[in-house]
Amino acid sequence: MTLFAEPRLEPGAAPFATLDTIRSGYRVSVQSIGHALPFPCCPATCDDARMGSASPDVNHLRLERDLYLGLLNLNDRTSLEPFLREALGLMLGVAGASQGYLEIFSERDEPGWWTAAGISDDELDVIRSMVSRGIIAEAIASEAAVVTPSALLDPRFRDLGSVRRSRIEAVLCAPIGSAPPVGVLYLQGRTAPGSFSEEDLACAEMFGRHLAPLVHRLFPSVREEPDATRSIRQKLQASEIVGRSAAIERLLREVALIAPLDVSVLLTGDTGTGKSHLARVIHVNGARRQGPLVELNCATIPEPLMESELFGAMPGAHSTASHRMEGRIAAAEGGTLVLDEITELSVSAQAKLLQVLQTKEYYPLGSSRPRSADVRLIAATNVDLRTAVEEKRFREDLYYRLAVMPIRLPTLAERREDIELLARHFCELAQRRHGLRHVDLSLGALRALRQAPYRGNLRELGHIVEAGTIRAAAQDVPQVEAAHLFGTGELAPASTERAPLTFQEETRRFQSELLQSTLEATGYNIAATARRLDLTRSHVYNLIRAFGLGRGRS
Repeated sequence: MTLFAEPRLEPGAAPFATLDTIRSGYRVSVQSIGHALPFPCCPATCDDARMGSASPDVNHLRLERDLYLGLLNLNDRTSLEPFLREALGLMLGVAGASQGYLEIFSERDEPGWWTAAGISDDELDVIRSMVSRGIIAEAIASEAAVVTPSALLDPRFRDLGSVRRSRIEAVLCAPIGSAPPVGVLYLQGRTAPGSFSEEDLACAEMFGRHLAPLVHRLFPSVREEPDATRSIRQKLQASEIVGRSAAIERLLREVALIAPLDVSVLLTGDTGTGKSHLARVIHVNGARRQGPLVELNCATIPEPLMESELFGAMPGAHSTASHRMEGRIAAAEGGTLVLDEITELSVSAQAKLLQVLQTKEYYPLGSSRPRSADVRLIAATNVDLRTAVEEKRFREDLYYRLAVMPIRLPTLAERREDIELLARHFCELAQRRHGLRHVDLSLGALRALRQAPYRGNLRELGHIVEAGTIRAAAQDVPQVEAAHLFGTGELAPASTERAPLTFQEETRRFQSELLQSTLEATGYNIAATARRLDLTRSHVYNLIRAFGLGRGRS
């Protein structure tokens, strides 16, 4: 679906007028549908703002008001053509631009849905070439708006052939959405002297933030975010597991296989990767979902009390057993028992737990009569159990009983493409938990979060976002910025003492270096890079964002 819209101003018409005047004074030719349609612009108040009849603050508020009203009007559109055309017309009016281009990307390596205004065929070819190389590519790859009073004089763009041939001056370009952008807004030239202002830049950024969810909501078939987990989530209750990456898709497929089976499960992975959440997902998707789910962190119980806590105790079995005590195994009868940090169990408790797994029976402390144990055991640890077995800190026979169906949870470094979803989830969670006013994560905050190291994985990310959300809400600002998350200083550099990389981390490093070298070899031509690596253009943008790549970065 390809649109081309060229507005023609009737003689004597003012550059900014009421919507009724615009509807009668503008005509638009659309090649794909072959008939004239109205071309909307901003309300008359834009003219007042640009004529300087009010203070700069009032002008800025008027521009924001006009932009919000225009975006609200787009909610009424039921077909994509007028939606895109009116969205572009809105920004042309608000920013006072003479030419504009708006594209919503497809998942393929071709332009998806686009419209243009005030642009000749030759100029259109130049602008569309910049989607893969040049100003537009810079805005998409950096996920930040690009503004320049003269592309012809700007060191970033003056050497581009397209800029020199077309002698491009004032430009404002902003991505639509983020992580990755779903499209791009490109404005060129001015209807009045001067360059694009800071207010224009702010409006373009706001436009990009709000247009993306409108596209998703009104036209879901046009832009569907790639979600590797969609098919498997239809078979599971797994709302606690946030993410769309291939690593999470593999994890959920393992859960779908294991959850219905009444076998013990061993969850491994670095601290903060979400083992407790995954244990609950396994329980609710298993045959024992109607039974209780009992969780015990073995590291929180003093060793002398561990056995009575786990197996229960008869009166007088030890100094604190003044009455009969039910243990966690009895509490989990008919359901699931989750033992976190299982390596903290004493050797004696390990032997008794092995008996439970082998015979389905156990003896409470001080009792001579066995009790049945109808429970499913899920054990979790961030320790290498094989090493613990070799060091005689963990029983080998218990290890093999637990490791019938082991599942390793990926680190955050192995699923960095999920960071934005996770950050938004933690932000909303903090607002509900603390009763805070609504705030969003800014593009700068999301960029900082994607680039930061996380030794504590999800737990560390959650704490950073929660603290940042609280600070932003306390300042009564609409967005969480990077300074709310990490302070005003630079992010703390990673330790110079690096642990050996895992297979997945080595693979990601190789992919990052290959992509960076290919980008440099093609002069950051995204289309050429995609062809060389046999990837779609949208996937190249995804990888650039996930690896934090760009000009001058390795």
